[in-house]
Amino acid sequence: MLDKIVIANRGEIALRILRACKELGVKTVAAYSEGDRDLKHVLLADESVCIGPPPSVDSYLNVPAIISVAEVTDAVAIHPGYGFLSENADFAERVEQSGFIFIGPRAETIRVMGDKVSAIRAMKKAGVPCVPGSDGPLNEDRERNLRIANEIGYPVILKASGGGGGRGMRVVHSDATLIHSIALTKAEAGSSFGNDMVYMEKYLENPRHVEFQVIADEHGHAVHLCERDCSMQRRHQKVVEEAPAPGITNKQRKEIGERCATACIEIGYRGAGTFEFLYQDDEFYFIEMNTRVQVEHPVTEMITGIDIVREQLRVAAGEPLSFQQKDIKITGHAIECRINAEDAKTFMPSPGKINQYHSPGGPGIRVDTHIYDGYVVPPYYDSMIAKLIAHGDSRESALARMRTALGEMVIDGIRCNIELHEDIMRDASFCEGGTNIHYLEKKLGI
Repeated sequence: MLDKIVIANRGEIALRILRACKELGVKTVAAYSEGDRDLKHVLLADESVCIGPPPSVDSYLNVPAIISVAEVTDAVAIHPGYGFLSENADFAERVEQSGFIFIGPRAETIRVMGDKVSAIRAMKKAGVPCVPGSDGPLNEDRERNLRIANEIGYPVILKASGGGGGRGMRVVHSDATLIHSIALTKAEAGSSFGNDMVYMEKYLENPRHVEFQVIADEHGHAVHLCERDCSMQRRHQKVVEEAPAPGITNKQRKEIGERCATACIEIGYRGAGTFEFLYQDDEFYFIEMNTRVQVEHPVTEMITGIDIVREQLRVAAGEPLSFQQKDIKITGHAIECRINAEDAKTFMPSPGKINQYHSPGGPGIRVDTHIYDGYVVPPYYDSMIAKLIAHGDSRESALARMRTALGEMVIDGIRCNIELHEDIMRDASFCEGGTNIHYLEKKLGI
């Protein structure tokens, strides 16, 4: 097992990694910004090193500073968590070149899957179903681009190859606006991502967002841990996640899950990852792969009993997976609410001091958070301050437990979105299951 690792992240995921390390007897080094010196994982780590001022570009995105922390503390590996540098192939490469283990996929794998065009090509080769599209980047040939759009059928969506998080996308409904839209998307992609490559896909108008959790080792083994539904979104940002996805059959789960696991083996994947799909009319369409641990990984842990972060550490140490596909059993249902420091109606961020915090409890309730009484939420980072997870022997039981837990949760001194989640948990369509990715925005009138 790894002797000592640097945790190159903050908040609840940093604390989550620290706990997994303690369970395995791995020493921890917290690499933190000046604005995060009071975070729980910083106080609990074996060692802590400040890597710069609060702005991310000067701290959590400062590659030389993070690698220096590993050097001066004699650590052997770096865990990037999610966000920040977690899917940065250049960072992963620098870590490995500096003689340390990157707890995640190899740099070349991150590059292939981080570029949407190359990712789609790799998935098609592996037999993973993809959205009908241009099968590569669009060029300056107007007639070719118009022909591709008509072969796919309108509406189509233009996507930046290097984009993500809902950025770099534009829906086109007719020939009249296609060429101009391609030019706009290419310009935006070049300025935002340093890569103006754009491709085209069929625009699915009312899909759900269903994703498959996978984990693979260096010994040719890959396993899928079933699927999650992340369709409750606002501006392409997930708000509520659940596992398993309502309405997905065991046959579909087995077929798509096995294809994802096979794809991992074919691309030489290492570590935890997620295959994201749009799901419409009983069909799955691959859209991208996240080459890291996901925010919503707890719902998968709750229904499978697999500690995903612990397994990440074991795989990074060169050990084989501690389970096989036949060992994975789904038990009950789990729902996660992302608790953000923001106004529940306007969604304006609400940094500041938490005067009082009370965590809910009871059977099946899990809270992943770094906050406490007196903690000051900084204005520099993502507004998520907690993840509230409810598990029950059925979806109805999980919903009932989540409603109770939301009613118990107290975060005083700042605004947060508990009220929004209470509204969602009472919503008739959500309670029925199977709402699409546009449902929440329509409900909110956005």
